[in-house]
Amino acid sequence: MASITIRNLDDDVKTRLRTRAAGNGRSMEAEVHLILREAVDREPEPENLASFIRECFAPFGGVELELPPREPMREPPKFD
Repeated sequence: MASITIRNLDDDVKTRLRTRAAGNGRSMEAEVHLILREAVDREPEPENLASFIRECFAPFGGVELELPPREPMREPPKFD
């Protein structure tokens, strides 16, 4: 099993981690194990479609679409 060392951890983060672990009835090490496991098991967030399209066309300078002129609404159908 592998080990890691986390250097320069803010005191506030360590305090909140200790408090969270105690609140969940776990050691700090067990709490970190759980946090890391949940983080890597999480499915990636779905990408925003508008952002994805913008990223695809950005290298080409974007795309200007001609918007059709607005027209008055049509009369709704009559079902007599």
